Amino acid sequence: MTTPSDVPPVDAPPPEVPLLQLRDGVPPVVADAGALDATVAAFRAGTGPVAVDAERASGYRYSQRAYLIQLRRAGAGTALVDPIGFGPVPNDALADLDDALSDAEWIIHAASQDLPCLRGVGMRPARLFDTELAGRLLNYPRVGLAVLVEELLGFRMRKEHSAVDWSRRPLPEPWLRYAALDVELLIELRDVLADQLEQAGKAEWAAQEFESWAAMTTTPVRREPWRRVSGIHRVRGRRGLATVRAMWQLRDTLAESRDVTTNRILGDATIIDAAQAAPTSRAALGRVGTFAARGGQRYLREFSEAVSQALALPDGDLPTLLAANDGPPPPRTWANRFPEAATRLAHCREALHELAQQHDLPQENLLAPDAVRRLAWTPPEAPSSEAVADRLLGTGARPWQVSLTSGVLADVLTGTWTSRRPAPADDLGSGIGSPSDVGS
Repeated sequence: MTTPSDVPPVDAPPPEVPLLQLRDGVPPVVADAGALDATVAAFRAGTGPVAVDAERASGYRYSQRAYLIQLRRAGAGTALVDPIGFGPVPNDALADLDDALSDAEWIIHAASQDLPCLRGVGMRPARLFDTELAGRLLNYPRVGLAVLVEELLGFRMRKEHSAVDWSRRPLPEPWLRYAALDVELLIELRDVLADQLEQAGKAEWAAQEFESWAAMTTTPVRREPWRRVSGIHRVRGRRGLATVRAMWQLRDTLAESRDVTTNRILGDATIIDAAQAAPTSRAALGRVGTFAARGGQRYLREFSEAVSQALALPDGDLPTLLAANDGPPPPRTWANRFPEAATRLAHCREALHELAQQHDLPQENLLAPDAVRRLAWTPPEAPSSEAVADRLLGTGARPWQVSLTSGVLADVLTGTWTSRRPAPADDLGSGIGSPSDVGS
């Protein structure tokens, strides 16, 4: 029988979520050949999937190499592998460890972030389960590891060391504990998410996504990366853009040679200020932005030479005003210059928004925005469902995405699609209507 004392007050705070603890304590760091051989043997003898994570020194170092690799597998426990002592990357120093895991499904949270640095030390999964991507396909509003562990497994995770300098040696014990916790419950989290994907009818979708990421062997290289300097829209003229390009390239070279972040060399704001000022002497450049601050003179001579060379370039060597790319121009320009394409894009987006809601998916996971832009910019001459499907497959869309979207997008492009949203009271029967995001 329940007594009044057994009933919590209505305004009682919720019970505190228990803090996740390591079951086996912090393992020793694997940093030499002997320890690595023992780890390889242990994980080869282990069973089931393997939880994998990697720590980089983003915000401190230019390189995106792995500075610590965490592993956990049934029968092997947790291992913390320090790849720094095994040579510069890329290399195959951990190829034996990779071979020991060749039969295992790798469980990674946010594989797109960790796979490149793991490839750098010779580790490549044959099979993959990405817990972050699984969370997205299940339409969880937040898919961080700590959030999913707390919501689905009932443990609160420490996150106080998420942005530390992992290139530091020796690594402090609290950091190692934090790193080990990142793989402590990944296997259990994978099992819960896999069950939910199955129940939601999305297991095959996830399998196709995971297979695609596991098969990826290189990281796409961005064209004209200097155009991503913050504030570049304020720079006028091709010669100003040439100044941005020259300063960006020099900054990147210096940062790579010192293995520090580019902002440790020079901030974006100073590059933009210099491009706007077009200084014709070292003294004039020295009065711009952080060059004028104490310590800002370290590379003044090199940047002054780069700016002078950019300002002296012949017209034929100047960058174009618009970025070179193999795709359509930025959609924000379509409304005024290409209104028909802008209308197609708006209708495609609206149809995909409704379809994503119908299938309880984030719209960007239903179909990549770039694939939608390319289709709206140059649709097939006869936009049948089959023709649209072929076009989407050519942009890298997965079969499950094509199956869900090709018919709807074909209807949009042929003008036969009608929104299922309730029409506004003053616009009943207007069909597709006039979407408000034409220029977005």
